[in-house]
Amino acid sequence: MGYRVAVDVGGTFTDLCALNEKTGELVFVKDSTTPANFAHGVVQVIRKSGLKKEDFNSFLGNGSTIVINAITERKGAKTCLITTKGFRDVLEIQRSNRTDMYNFRYEKPRPFVPRHRIFEVDERLDFQGNILKALDEKSVQAALEKCKEFGVESLAVCLYNSYSNPEHEEAIGEAARKILPLVPVTLSHELTREWREYERMNTAVMNAFVQPVVDLYLSTLTSELRKMGVTIPLHVMQSNGGVSTFDRARKTPIYQIESGPIGGIIGAAFLGRVIGEPNVLSLDVGGTTAKTSLVDDGEVKVNTDYKVARSAFSSGYPVKVPVVDIVEIGAGGGSIAWANEVGSLNVGPQSAAADPGPACYDRGGKSPTVTDAFLLTGVIDPDYFLGGEIKLRKSRSEEAFKELASTLGRSLRDAAIGTIHVAIANMINALKLVSVRRGYDPRDFAMVAFGGGGPMFATALARELGVERVIVPRVPGVFSALGMLLTDLRHDFLQTRVLRLSQEALKEALGVGEGFREEAVKRFEEERVLSADVWHELSFDLRYLGQEHTVNVPIDWKDSVADVEKKFHDRHFKEYTFKLTDPLEIVNIHVASYGKVKKPRLKKYKASGAVGDALKGKRNVVFENGKLVRIPVFQRDKLPSKNRLKGPAIIEEPTSTTILRPGDKLMVDDYGNLMISIPGSG
Repeated sequence: MGYRVAVDVGGTFTDLCALNEKTGELVFVKDSTTPANFAHGVVQVIRKSGLKKEDFNSFLGNGSTIVINAITERKGAKTCLITTKGFRDVLEIQRSNRTDMYNFRYEKPRPFVPRHRIFEVDERLDFQGNILKALDEKSVQAALEKCKEFGVESLAVCLYNSYSNPEHEEAIGEAARKILPLVPVTLSHELTREWREYERMNTAVMNAFVQPVVDLYLSTLTSELRKMGVTIPLHVMQSNGGVSTFDRARKTPIYQIESGPIGGIIGAAFLGRVIGEPNVLSLDVGGTTAKTSLVDDGEVKVNTDYKVARSAFSSGYPVKVPVVDIVEIGAGGGSIAWANEVGSLNVGPQSAAADPGPACYDRGGKSPTVTDAFLLTGVIDPDYFLGGEIKLRKSRSEEAFKELASTLGRSLRDAAIGTIHVAIANMINALKLVSVRRGYDPRDFAMVAFGGGGPMFATALARELGVERVIVPRVPGVFSALGMLLTDLRHDFLQTRVLRLSQEALKEALGVGEGFREEAVKRFEEERVLSADVWHELSFDLRYLGQEHTVNVPIDWKDSVADVEKKFHDRHFKEYTFKLTDPLEIVNIHVASYGKVKKPRLKKYKASGAVGDALKGKRNVVFENGKLVRIPVFQRDKLPSKNRLKGPAIIEEPTSTTILRPGDKLMVDDYGNLMISIPGSG
């Protein structure tokens, strides 16, 4: 019996988690990410794990930040776009809402394809897909020749209303493969069949922009793994909460826009079901960012209105593919603390990343970071970072904070505490975005905290939000990789079909859904998934007649019109606090199809003995209130199950550090999770 293995390539660290399918034993490894060659970092952690080629006989999954990094850093391919005559300026005109109406520094996002590399073809479809003007082949030929002259490296095709009829896009794709045989081609309808021309066009362009980058990474990684003797099928974590094969992922890299963080959210949902906590707020604090999401009654929220690089100065870039509802902010361990022109303290979004890293790494970093702040306040042991693999230098942190402290007119300690305070405030805002702003009360949820930094912030955040329970899973620093081992194969199918809700319209919508089911079954057959292991979830995007926005509503295949109406009214009231008697419209039909992957059996935690056996000693720690306290430090893997601890205390392990603040109560459950009760919450 072999191992199920997952590797998560983050901005700062690359994590491996392997689970023995027979014994439930976990193997985990963490190492620095290698930005110059991400595939090299994956191979590095596999070798470091000690796993042999015969151990890889079940599953190997990979999640990464490669797509999001290529987009945010604009390090992609020279891309050209072909579109319908008259629509050349769609990317420039855009459709967006200003995040801050009174921000005079607001800038429209710069398109990923400049106007001089956008070419028009003569054709036209109506919104129902009827051909109003046939595709002019001469204009297609001319457009492709111009792309060739520009030295195109990747081509995007997005025609007006092609979501309802892909015939013309397919014809252009066919011609492109003859004239530009070595250039990858992205056809918008293959990514999304949802309306809105700007969002569809931007999605197609961004997919084309990153496709050569991702193809090179996946090809290099495949080659390296085959050299190591790993012959099993390889899978990629997708942003929709499922996994896909490498071959399919090469064609649709935009589906990996949030590939890395999603594994942790899936893991948090799975853990919640195991321990009887179906309502979960997930908190993942890594080296570069903090990510949060909400799981309601075991359901991971997915939407198709994701924005990349959204900020106070930009509305970001829309991506019209299914993405788990996640909020990501620049507040990780490597996030840099800095003072603005009026002397106010800020944290992030700039990051020291993996190279050079925080100042305390002593690799040339000069800027003060969140990790440096926790080192100066005594939370992190400089001799036990990554289990002692990296020795931290406190003197470097002091040097880094000296200038910032001087600018703020504060002591080094106060500057460090202030940095932690600002990071906490930023994370509170992110947690409210996925809960309060969505109509959910965070007091009804437990918080699952992971990533290297999540357990250090969790109890402070829980207090602010009124959350009563914090769960720190085993190996929190590699939990996103562990979550990938719990993920099923998934394919999404979505079609815009605007229909006034009626018996006839419902029948038509269900017919579209049935067609999607048949297509999904064919895909899973290609991926060698048994039909007995396939299931489908149907949902509609619905709205009141005359509304612009929609609400996604899960639908049962046997629902009546009355059932659909009730579900919509209930969901609309929850999100917007009102409901109307107006007629309803179906706007989009969405089928999420799953191929079941065998889930690992989690091993029970066996540590026994007394709490005193886990005591490593005591050290001075400064909490957020500025008080210096001498508190006990415990080694996590020696804490006995069912025994209890009361804060303040620190729990150390190789991949993370957990803070119990004064009054917190901890118990280790049967699976080795740290179950923390927060006083005065609820």
